[in-house]
Amino acid sequence: MYPQQVHSYLRQFFNENDCPILGEDHHYLTVQLTADIDKRIMNRPFYWQYVEATNSEGNPAQVTFITNQTASAGGLYGEAIHFGSPRMNQLFQATRELGAYVQLFEKVDNEIGQVILTPWLGVNFKVSYCCDRTKETLYSFGINLLTGIIKEDFQETICTSEFDTVPADNAFHVQYIIKPLRALERLHATIEKIIERDDHSWATEAKKRWQRDQRVLDYFYEEEEEKPECYDIEMKALEEQYDTKIKIEIINGGLFYLY
Repeated sequence: MYPQQVHSYLRQFFNENDCPILGEDHHYLTVQLTADIDKRIMNRPFYWQYVEATNSEGNPAQVTFITNQTASAGGLYGEAIHFGSPRMNQLFQATRELGAYVQLFEKVDNEIGQVILTPWLGVNFKVSYCCDRTKETLYSFGINLLTGIIKEDFQETICTSEFDTVPADNAFHVQYIIKPLRALERLHATIEKIIERDDHSWATEAKKRWQRDQRVLDYFYEEEEEKPECYDIEMKALEEQYDTKIKIEIINGGLFYLY
């Protein structure tokens, strides 16, 4: 996920959750958080417990998020945020909690007359390659629920459009042919094909590091005829550290009716 994608994600997240953007350039956002978003991402539980216990008015944080440190000018004070950072993960979690699934209709101009809106299922996935090191990649796909056509970078495609929770008076939305559950299975299959084609040398390298540390561990206990309990504990710790796993996680998704 590149800095510009992180920036776009933040802007959309804060706009959707009624957090005013007070200042912005291509490399940073200054945002006034609401009380709800502050509670979800700023790690201030004791402050908010005190506010609620004393029935006083809270003071949600105002934060500058630096989305591209390379382009950041000197003197800009804020929190650097990037894909994989703890704060970004908190935003993903908040997104899951607040809007794991949406149904939206693209806004259309009444002057163009009657229009037809086509149903798309859009899903944002996070793929994690996990061992003693973790690599995470974000994928966004949309699938046309009439034709089955799959479009990559779907989030970027729709982020320039405006949506409403109800269709416009001059818009007729077509009922989908492909059921969303079936469409989701197709998107999962697409992700799995991407993973199959990917370079998995990371897993081989993790196994080499595991074997190296295992040899070191065996060296320290080579004179022990009967291995002590701590040896088994350290063996288990090495397995947990280096065992390779691939996780596919849905961040959020929705049904989008597009013009």
